[in-house]
Amino acid sequence: YDIPVPGYRNETVNTLRLWKAAATEEFDLGEFNAGEYAESVAAKNAAENITMVLYPNDASENGKELRLRQQYFLASASLQDVLRRWVWVHGGDFSDFASKNCFQLNDTHPSISVAELMRLLMDDHGMGWDEAWNVVSHTMAYTNHTLLPEALERWPVAMFQTMLPRLMEIIYEINARHLAQVAARWPGDTERQRRMSIIEEGPHAQVRMAYLAIVGSFSVNGVAELHSRLLEQGLFRDFYELWPEKFNNKTNGVTQRRWLAWCNPGQSKLITDAIGDGWIRDLSQMRRLLPYADDPGFRIRWREVKRENKERLAALVQEKCNVEFDTSAMFDVQVKRIHEYKRQLLNVLHVIHLYDRIKRGETANWTPRCVLFGGKAAPGYFMAKRIIKLINNVADVINRDPEVGNLLKVAFLPNYRVSAMEVIAPATDLSEQISTAGKEASGTGNMKFMMNGAVTIGTFDGANIEILQEVGQDNFFLFGLTAEEVENRRPSYDPAALIDGDPDLARVMWLLECGHFSQFEPGVFDPIVAAIRSPQDPWMIAADFRSYVFAQKRAAEAYKDEERWTRMSLVNAACSGRFSTDRTMLDYNRDIWKLQPVPPVPMG
Repeated sequence: YDIPVPGYRNETVNTLRLWKAAATEEFDLGEFNAGEYAESVAAKNAAENITMVLYPNDASENGKELRLRQQYFLASASLQDVLRRWVWVHGGDFSDFASKNCFQLNDTHPSISVAELMRLLMDDHGMGWDEAWNVVSHTMAYTNHTLLPEALERWPVAMFQTMLPRLMEIIYEINARHLAQVAARWPGDTERQRRMSIIEEGPHAQVRMAYLAIVGSFSVNGVAELHSRLLEQGLFRDFYELWPEKFNNKTNGVTQRRWLAWCNPGQSKLITDAIGDGWIRDLSQMRRLLPYADDPGFRIRWREVKRENKERLAALVQEKCNVEFDTSAMFDVQVKRIHEYKRQLLNVLHVIHLYDRIKRGETANWTPRCVLFGGKAAPGYFMAKRIIKLINNVADVINRDPEVGNLLKVAFLPNYRVSAMEVIAPATDLSEQISTAGKEASGTGNMKFMMNGAVTIGTFDGANIEILQEVGQDNFFLFGLTAEEVENRRPSYDPAALIDGDPDLARVMWLLECGHFSQFEPGVFDPIVAAIRSPQDPWMIAADFRSYVFAQKRAAEAYKDEERWTRMSLVNAACSGRFSTDRTMLDYNRDIWKLQPVPPVPMG
């Protein structure tokens, strides 16, 4: 299935090729006539399952097998298609293949391509090992997207051996030659060999797919400056010491064509009227908007556009959540994948803190706030789903309380998706980017919000750091421990002492523990309470709570000053030029792909 991807007014259309699995024999008439109706279409169903759902739940053994089949199917189909087209033009001469082709492995999902391309070149095209490895190791490039070791895919050797025996043979050989190189570099360092082996030994040996990708690639990159540095110093330190020349950074970006020009027509027109439409092709031109931050008339028009966008989002929240958002209130938004490291839990603890303040009468000089959550959890991720339930329970209690009224509203938007974000991003005042420092690779939602004039409250993590560098501390609400402080704190981390020493946090925890938000579901949030109180909590919720509350107070105070907030909003949008995918792709091409642009073919 070829999907055309038109460029923006550049006379170029690229092709995105998608794959669907189908059975070679869809129907067995003999089995059907024998009354075995399910068996007669079993082959068809088994094949179609491979591409029925992308990233199927892998909590069960069947799910793991299906996921591995899917990864192999998609990688092999793509590689075979590229080789087919190459042979059609060049025959069996692969001497120039690496200069014309590069396979950018987007995390570990397609890293099986390293072994599969070796198989295709040797078994189908008659190459020897060294010739094939020379092609593979000059065409594969690996982008890592996570600092969480548990998120780096590992496949049981037994499963791999059963399903893909030839690839397992190739991986063993790649590993043997790799470890020989490690041994030559560090003679006698068997511990390092064990750490760097593609095969993780143990009671149940596993294939480390990230290591396979690193060994088989000529380039390894992270997706934000801090992320890339932490890969080199931590997760992949051994490999960095062996091949420092492979490692580089490519900070993520988002496309301004969709995430500003398309989804925020009012703001786009205002920008174009001020500086022209060159920013649609070259986002760095947004810098020319900076002087308008000091123009009172322009700030008024900027606020009018924001108010219109907030009305559009308020209508969506009313329709989907039956919650009324007052557009004069601060729209405080956290929408992203639900994961503990992204700390939606820290956000909801702050919401409970605000609720507690209202109930205790601390409402003088209050900044009304509408808090919006959205996101999806992996099918088998128990804690993420429990956090979603907590958010909804807290929202239900707050939104039903007449004493709270319009001082605080909370909603969880169901079925978060791209089309919803196109409404959310233009309307957001405060962008929540509050991951535990050292855990977020980059983030891209932070860039979409910034582009649309939202002000970030965030930790010193991922691309937040680069956003902070662009806008300055006066236009960013920074809080929390740094990545280094998080690691230094771990051995002595004592959340119980932090809770006992902070009356606000203690009251929040009591409201959770006493069942105030789960009156007819006793114990439903006990796992969340236990996680916060655990000295082994890797996300350090309690450690950052007080700093987060202070940052939220600063944001609330700033929002009350309409002119100041508008200026901050304008500065964020004007400084978003670095975070365009145009810049990202040019960086990839300059340092990794090294492809020469081809002028479009004239029509007619």
